[in-house]
Amino acid sequence: MEIAIISGKGGTGKSSISAAFATLAEPVVLTDCDVDAANLYILFDPEHEEEESFVGGEKAVIDRELCTNCGICISYCAFEAISFSPEGVIISETACDGCHLCKRICPHGAIHMVDNDDSRLYTGSFRNGRMVYGRLAPGEENSGKLVNLVREKARKQSKAFGMETIIIDGPPGIGCPVISSITGVDQVVIVTEPSLSGLHDLERAADVSGSFGIQTRVIINKADLDEAMSDTIETWCRERGLAVVARIPFNPEVVEAMVNCKSISEWAPDSETSQILRETWKGILHGKS
Repeated sequence: MEIAIISGKGGTGKSSISAAFATLAEPVVLTDCDVDAANLYILFDPEHEEEESFVGGEKAVIDRELCTNCGICISYCAFEAISFSPEGVIISETACDGCHLCKRICPHGAIHMVDNDDSRLYTGSFRNGRMVYGRLAPGEENSGKLVNLVREKARKQSKAFGMETIIIDGPPGIGCPVISSITGVDQVVIVTEPSLSGLHDLERAADVSGSFGIQTRVIINKADLDEAMSDTIETWCRERGLAVVARIPFNPEVVEAMVNCKSISEWAPDSETSQILRETWKGILHGKS
């Protein structure tokens, strides 16, 4: 069973809840698909057994022996990635879009393209199973493609190690990486918070998962910070046919757990938050609304 945990916006506590589920379950394959800002590896400190490079695109590089500093390429670059410097014409690695135009218009053949291969895909073990995650290097693209590779690797790990449950910590928002994270999963859990922006982004995330026909559930995190808004979100979910499977109160112990590299289920297993998450996870695994 593949369960994707996503959120319409960042900062809702999605990764904290993913971490709690990962340490409540039987041995699992934990997959961090938030490749733009992967963070679960910090919490679980997995033992890396495989490291693979990921080519997310290309970037332009100048051959100093051929470049005459004519500057023609500067006027053509739509991304303002090329400029003059005391050393001559330079290309910014982070601003370069890899469009090949500068290579084509350079009259001296002084520009060529090289692979962007700084992004990585890691596979290894953590204290409750196997872990797969990707880290997109700054300025690199194709995060959806990297997410696909992470999920493909996770499925192989699931099969190889006999771990039936795959927990996917997806990225926030509704972009390409989110779509790559939820395509083909068995369930989606959307984590939201009691705020107007939380409701707005929940609506968008629910629209995306609904368009795939995936069973979708909702968790309202920090629900007691605004009970009225939590009620509004629950009413909206009911009208949309979405089950709210948990209203989790704000608990500073969640932050304490993270600071100590633990999930809340490990740090304070008897807390109200842990008890709610334990029952919620059982319901998700057994398909209860």
